[in-house]
Amino acid sequence: MQIKCNVLDRQFQMHQSEYEEAALRVLRSGWYILGNEVEQFEKEFAAYTGRKYCVGLNSGLDALIMSVRALGICAGDEIIVQANTYIATVLGITENKAVPVFVEPDEYFNLDAEKIEQAITSKTKAIMVTHLYGQASNMAPIVGLARKYHLELIEDCAQSHGACFDGKMTGSFGISGCFSFYPTKNLGAFGDAGAVVTDDKEFADKLRMMRNYGSRVRYYNEIEGLNSRLDEMQAAFLRVKLKYVDALNSERRKLALAYDNGIKNDKIILPKVRNGADSIYHQYVVRCKERDRLQAFLQEKDIQTQIHYPIPPHLADCYRRLGHAKGEFPLTENLASEVLSLPIYTGMTDTEQRYVIEQINQF
Repeated sequence: MQIKCNVLDRQFQMHQSEYEEAALRVLRSGWYILGNEVEQFEKEFAAYTGRKYCVGLNSGLDALIMSVRALGICAGDEIIVQANTYIATVLGITENKAVPVFVEPDEYFNLDAEKIEQAITSKTKAIMVTHLYGQASNMAPIVGLARKYHLELIEDCAQSHGACFDGKMTGSFGISGCFSFYPTKNLGAFGDAGAVVTDDKEFADKLRMMRNYGSRVRYYNEIEGLNSRLDEMQAAFLRVKLKYVDALNSERRKLALAYDNGIKNDKIILPKVRNGADSIYHQYVVRCKERDRLQAFLQEKDIQTQIHYPIPPHLADCYRRLGHAKGEFPLTENLASEVLSLPIYTGMTDTEQRYVIEQINQF
């Protein structure tokens, strides 16, 4: 039996007629950029996250870059970020010439709130939180620190659509909740797409100008902007999927529970969820001291896995200029050598998952 790490077409097939209808609706409309579909999706997604405004963009990375820029953060300013995040989180900082200040994660793979305060300096302008692998971060103390030191709070919600902390959805704690709708996400489009949600009208208006060459009115450019617009087709697809995202998340939680209960191998460390937080299991990430051997073993059994992520940003070639050395963030580097993401996707059958569990237990 061959098991892929992710299978995307099954979620399309579940609601195929609705997606096809949405595509035809856009094609027949004759309006393909910044039209009714984007406007309606922005309203619907803002309501879903509990925020007042949503600004549809080209990608989750653009959401991060533009949020930092719209806040006036620039060269030399510092932003605190967790060391084990995906490179895109850090690119959102460095694309604005700001400086990422790395902090180690906690046992739930998220930013360790207890280590933030010691990283704050006179140059610190913001805290950027990543809700990694779909689990909400420990937001209460992080929000408290942001208020105490008058720092902006930016949330990278690329993997946490619908996850909550103390009943409040990720993306609703800071001034900016940045979302990716890359096809593999729990709320995924059929191409690149992203958005920012916020309660700050001035901030939202600035992002709307910024995404469209810096203009509110065509050819009248108020600020230096760029081209980062969620297109009508992707917005239409997202409107369909948004209706079912809670059900899709519930399915992943059920699959995660089956892994929790089924994997019985003392070489495997299962993921934990913090009290007060929940996870939508964008990834189901285990740890293993012999990770590479485990991955090779599973590959021999036709089970595909992925490593999220093998190289921490502070050790990436592109960030050599930051001057970080191996061993500087030992917990992050240890995780990079141990984490392995198991197959988890919409439409995964009991037979497929049992096969994965059986092989892991034989390792």
